[in-house]
Amino acid sequence: MRKILITGGSGSIGRAFIKRYYKDYIFYNVSRDENLQTELIRSFPKVTNYIGSIEDAGFLYNTFDKVKPDIVIHMAAMKHIDIIEQHPIQGCVVNIMGSLNVINASIRADVLITVGISTDKACSAESNYGHTKFLMEKCFMEANTKRNRFALCRFANVAHSSCSVIPLWLKMKSEGKPLKLTDPRMNRLMFSQKESAEFIHKTIEVCNEVPVGFIGINTGMKVVNMYDLAKCISKDIEIIGKLTEAEKFDEDLISDKELPYTHILNENYVVVLPYMHPEMKNRSVRYGSHNATEMTMDEIKELIENGS
Repeated sequence: MRKILITGGSGSIGRAFIKRYYKDYIFYNVSRDENLQTELIRSFPKVTNYIGSIEDAGFLYNTFDKVKPDIVIHMAAMKHIDIIEQHPIQGCVVNIMGSLNVINASIRADVLITVGISTDKACSAESNYGHTKFLMEKCFMEANTKRNRFALCRFANVAHSSCSVIPLWLKMKSEGKPLKLTDPRMNRLMFSQKESAEFIHKTIEVCNEVPVGFIGINTGMKVVNMYDLAKCISKDIEIIGKLTEAEKFDEDLISDKELPYTHILNENYVVVLPYMHPEMKNRSVRYGSHNATEMTMDEIKELIENGS
């Protein structure tokens, strides 16, 4: 069986991936939260855990030498937009320098495939978080070689993840508090944790088909109006009415500038390449929450109840 090492594997998306493919691979987790590692061990006792930070290059080199992974999935990151807006230096240390450490560790250990997890915030980046992930994307694509493959998954919002608004709103409802919503016009692309795991796995498989570094994008995600989402949870909703500098009404997964480099691979999966590819069919329109298929209210309720 092939060995997969996940950085930040004890988080919600890492756990979802391990759960989905537990019988198919030998798993190793690198993370720094001992409480989350303990929970992971209890749920998945066959996973080998190493506690440490991606900011520590020596620790990563030593761990990769011990494990000798076939595949690395790089999930560890600072993800909370407001915190990185206040602390951009630490955001760069973790999301950029930490990612460079993962890249160097994979090359040094001769890892066949390394997949990094990016975000829609990297597309037309306007926040500090988005800029750190945009640079991570560029570094991954530059690092790619025929010997060591590097690729990315550009995520939207994952239901019930640590950064998802759903568990926060469910908690507010249980405490009898109103749900706080910035603006009823806000829309977000969303998918379940299981779907996110399958998207990552698909990207691993695509590394065998596309010869260059690339950003994988799932164009099958549907858009959720945040006011509709809130109404499915509670009738007590408080409209704050002021967007922060890092917030937008809609999010893009493919920008206008990327369209010439965006190629349709198969149904609901496209790749953004470092250059135009004459043998692949281009996507003609950008993709984001402004033009994606809208979730029905029944689908939103299903996402709230079973999105993990």
